[in-house]
Amino acid sequence: MIEIYRTNDIVKLSWLQALLSDAGIECVVLDQHASIIEGSIGAIQRRVMVLEEDALRARRVLSDAGEIEESI
Repeated sequence: MIEIYRTNDIVKLSWLQALLSDAGIECVVLDQHASIIEGSIGAIQRRVMVLEEDALRARRVLSDAGEIEESI
């Protein structure tokens, strides 16, 4: 799996998951439990991960939505 986004914003995480799901791309959010354990103060960012073969398409979906700058 490859990380395509990292944030503390749970609303943005939900939005990104919805964008990827609508595009047919499965994703996993890592570090949710670590963030809760540390008291949800935002010190540990959550990571959006996708399969390696979906990474390019996932980045393009997020770029088209204005969420990330597409890198080459």
